[in-house]
Amino acid sequence: MIAIVKTRPEHWEEVRRIHLEGIATGKATFETDAAPSWEAWSRDHLEFGRLVAVRDGRVVGWAALTLVSDRCVYAGVAEVSVYIGVDARGQGIGSKLLAALIEESECEGIWTLQAGVFADNDQSIALHEKCGFRIVGRRERLGRLHGAWKDVLLLERRSDRVGID
Repeated sequence: MIAIVKTRPEHWEEVRRIHLEGIATGKATFETDAAPSWEAWSRDHLEFGRLVAVRDGRVVGWAALTLVSDRCVYAGVAEVSVYIGVDARGQGIGSKLLAALIEESECEGIWTLQAGVFADNDQSIALHEKCGFRIVGRRERLGRLHGAWKDVLLLERRSDRVGID
């Protein structure tokens, strides 16, 4: 059974391990290393929308939100990160995490979630589309990873409950 709970400092080592596993795929991020500490990771993410998936007492995935901009007009827009551990991929955990993250984000007044996904990351694209995201753009040759140019798809999910007035 999977429990989705708020991320706490004691989850950090497992969150970092899973982030490093995602980095190792070359399909998850331009980053080449995970944050060195809980404090550094915590500074980069919103106070809400930090979730872990726990199975048998062990973190098997995580999701978190970051601010898109500090301009007040973007107060209801956040960027999504979702990472699933190697041994837990393909088991529906990403869907559970992302659904819970969407629910929490709406409770906190977020009207738009966005994600930047490498164009060759079919699993992540499918996960986001399954949870109501749509592709709204392609950023060609946005950056290089290990010497190769990567295109990034911009996916967006607009709430049907928040910011509709």
